[in-house]
Amino acid sequence: MKSRWNDADAKMFVDEALAAGQDAELGLRVYSSRLIGSDPDLVLHGGGNTSVKVTDASGERLMHIKGSGWDLDSIAAPGLPAVRLDPLLAAREGPKLSDPEMVALLRANLLEASAPNPSVEALLHAFLPFAHVDHTHATAILALADQPDMRATVAAVYGRRLAYVPYVMPGFDLSIEADRIYREAPGCEGLWLENHGLFTFADDARKSYELMIEFISMAEAELARKGVALTGPQASDGPCDAALAARIEAALQSAAGSPFAKGVALDYRSTPAIRAYASRPDVEALSLRGTVTPDHVIRIKPWPLVLERGASDADIAAGLAAYARRYQDYFERNAAKAAEPKTMLDALPRVILVRGEGMFALGANAKAARIGGDLCEQMARVITAAEAYGTFTPISEADLFDMEYWTLEQAKLKVAG
Repeated sequence: MKSRWNDADAKMFVDEALAAGQDAELGLRVYSSRLIGSDPDLVLHGGGNTSVKVTDASGERLMHIKGSGWDLDSIAAPGLPAVRLDPLLAAREGPKLSDPEMVALLRANLLEASAPNPSVEALLHAFLPFAHVDHTHATAILALADQPDMRATVAAVYGRRLAYVPYVMPGFDLSIEADRIYREAPGCEGLWLENHGLFTFADDARKSYELMIEFISMAEAELARKGVALTGPQASDGPCDAALAARIEAALQSAAGSPFAKGVALDYRSTPAIRAYASRPDVEALSLRGTVTPDHVIRIKPWPLVLERGASDADIAAGLAAYARRYQDYFERNAAKAAEPKTMLDALPRVILVRGEGMFALGANAKAARIGGDLCEQMARVITAAEAYGTFTPISEADLFDMEYWTLEQAKLKVAG
């Protein structure tokens, strides 16, 4: 992976920020955020987040942090709302905060009451003592992060440059744990989040961005060391079975309790990587392990429905019924252990994999389906690479359930919608 930093482009963003009465560092933050967001091998559709800490004219310390509902590829200053920094730092030494309490703290310290909710990882950004903090779900990182027992490998590849953070659900708990680990690893330049992604940080926007690129390149080299060639994003080039698509659409619209009763959008993808994945004899078992990074479960559910080529109406109906039973069992098994009552979401898939051919991503509209399709394309490449390297091992079912039914993530989707 290569850095795409351009000094002339960076200056343009700085000049625009200054002309608008904003801090020059905010201009650089917008620029480097867009660099990250425009690369689908770094983040996809609302994934990842960035921040910058500044001091205003009165001497108050502020942090601009990505707001929920914004994508990094098109972010602008309003998508990086300013939060008073000192009250956030005080939370590090205070009592444990519930999700609603954390959101209330963040909103209470927004400079503009109408601003979007700061990222759920805002406290972690605040605790890291650097001006610029970047977080991605890079494809190469996920292929390695979704492996069992990677602590020694990460140490061998990165030495003390990265500190290893075992999986903790995003939010207050992750902020506290990652901050503790950072403070026990003096001199580290980033955080490796098991099953999740990568953080880099520096007091300079370019340095933080280029650390991200360097560390991802090192992950690519580690994959290559074991003969794993990670392909980049691929355009769909396989024909769609239009008759099968029509049968799927009709079945989804008529299914009991369907959120697609008024219509469903299908995004079909068939790339070399997807066909290779869909042709694996163990593809259903692999897909049942979970998503490649936790927040994908909000978009594409815990697993896809797998159909045979040319599936009939009866095959599709049977597949949907079996999927619903599996999902009901998954919900009941995990909701019984939840700290608060949960209401089950619909039990229909968001991805349908056709053996040997491709994948349909399902959405209430074309945009939602396209987002699901992009996630499917990355998923196929990550899982194939992870299996070639070792064993694809994402977060546990219980952790996946907690993410799917997390109130804060559900709220994020409503904002995006």
